[in-house]
Amino acid sequence: MSNTQVAIFMGSKSDLPLMQEAAEMLRHFNISYDMTITSAHRSPNRTETLVRAFELNGGEVFIAGAGSAAHLAGVIAARTVLPVIGVPIDSSPLQGWDALLATIQMPGGIPVATMAVGKAGAKNAGVFAAQIIARKDQQLLKRLIAYKEEMEKKVIADAEQMSP
Repeated sequence: MSNTQVAIFMGSKSDLPLMQEAAEMLRHFNISYDMTITSAHRSPNRTETLVRAFELNGGEVFIAGAGSAAHLAGVIAARTVLPVIGVPIDSSPLQGWDALLATIQMPGGIPVATMAVGKAGAKNAGVFAAQIIARKDQQLLKRLIAYKEEMEKKVIADAEQMSP
């Protein structure tokens, strides 16, 4: 994870299609990232080792996607002072409610910025990571402003197509 700005962690291989949404947004904004699988429960030592290595190599933001008990983002947040963005994944019979509550209900002093459940949450995690990094990168800030302007233009164009 050397020279990587964002680390994307996910709890299992089945989370990859959803977490690709975060990766796609980071690519869109030309932000370096690494993506891997690690589990708060099944590989806690690996998780801690990855967190430490990312910090030592100058990483800036963590994105953690997990379903069910979804403790990955919280475990990372407990081990770092870097921003942690949690993406609850709807991979259980509870359709993501369990992951949402596990990700958002952090004890005081251990913050996790929690996104929406699922695909929109993963996409927003990528955008939010870009916004954090853009605080000290003027070129990235310009790309974010252009991205928001393009979204607005699309809404206006769609609205104009509906007009009689």
